Amino acid sequence: MNTTILKRICTVVLLLMLFFSAAFAVPLRGISVLVYTKNGKGYVHDNIAASVACIQKLGRENGFKVDVSDDPAVYTDQNLKRYTLLIFTSTNNDVFDTDAQRLAFRRYIEAGGGFVGLHSAVGTERSWTWFKQMLGGTFAWHPPHQKFTVRVIDPLHPTVKDLPLAWEPPLGDECYFLKEFYPGIKVTAVHDISTLNPHDSVSIKKYAGSFGSLMPAEWYQRFDGGNSWITTLGHDKEYYQRADFSAHILSGIQYIAAQSAKLDYTKAYADSRDTPVKYKPASLLKLQQHGR
Repeated sequence: MNTTILKRICTVVLLLMLFFSAAFAVPLRGISVLVYTKNGKGYVHDNIAASVACIQKLGRENGFKVDVSDDPAVYTDQNLKRYTLLIFTSTNNDVFDTDAQRLAFRRYIEAGGGFVGLHSAVGTERSWTWFKQMLGGTFAWHPPHQKFTVRVIDPLHPTVKDLPLAWEPPLGDECYFLKEFYPGIKVTAVHDISTLNPHDSVSIKKYAGSFGSLMPAEWYQRFDGGNSWITTLGHDKEYYQRADFSAHILSGIQYIAAQSAKLDYTKAYADSRDTPVKYKPASLLKLQQHGR
């Protein structure tokens, strides 16, 4: 290839990367986030305290307020209006006590709220269809903790811009296999299944399904009025003390904060946790809600 053309291509790529970084960079100073840590019956990760400490440190360094709770009573319309985004860190199984709390969570998302899910958040509320669609995928299985390769497939996206194109988590991790993928997700990074220990080849083949050798590991989406970013990485509590992984979490928080405009509860239309999703422009929903 001609050297001049190559230089021009590199310049364009660099400008695009700078554009995306600037477009999605957002001052976090002054916003409030809620970190939710409740687990239902079943396995509870020992990384929760470390992840909370990590996010609190990010808050101090970047000027945003961090509230932490494992009490589902925080899920009311009035209380959630205080937060730009919610962070579920290694939550698992049923984390709400009542359907009124579930409805408050859903209405928050419909009003334009943001959601960040870390690691086993994809194993949360496994019997609630709307929540699983909002997550974008549901935990199915993982092989034993081991080293494997994570590959970035959308390098221009701000949540993965600082990751190597091929990244091996230095401590190893749990390679999550998922099911019930929602078709609206935008995948940014994948697990390279071919780099796993072949000892579990039968189960790997079973749970990989039609994905072949690549399984979604991180993604984002706009769903039912709100925005979510999910990473399945982060099993080991030591990761939350590493500058590189903390920066990665910060990038997800920044991205979702940038997408989450001021909450507008006139766009929250659900009257139960299972109200059918209305795939309509927000402007039409608003007119409908005002009876026009």
